[in-house]
Amino acid sequence: MRYAYNPAVAEKLHLIHVEIFGQTYAVRGGTDSHYIEELAAYVDKQMREVSRAGGAVDTLKIAVLAALNIADERFQLLARVADIDQSTRQRVERLVSELTSALGE
Repeated sequence: MRYAYNPAVAEKLHLIHVEIFGQTYAVRGGTDSHYIEELAAYVDKQMREVSRAGGAVDTLKIAVLAALNIADERFQLLARVADIDQSTRQRVERLVSELTSALGE
């Protein structure tokens, strides 16, 4: 789910208040408020880790660095999924080949 404002969609979404790095945000989301709270908690954790590690005090800088860390995690996960997909395809092709040979086709 994306959280950019879209007036047509916003009417159907519930307003959920979350706290990230000491600031409260009103976020429109689906009926699963727990999921949005988990997302906010994750972003809050990332920002706190960046703040502790770098000693930065500028909230915008902390947010950007946390966003870079989250983007890095995403890119790494996408690469792992692609590797798994490739590996799975190769295994399926090998199994099909073995079955074809075993069945004498």
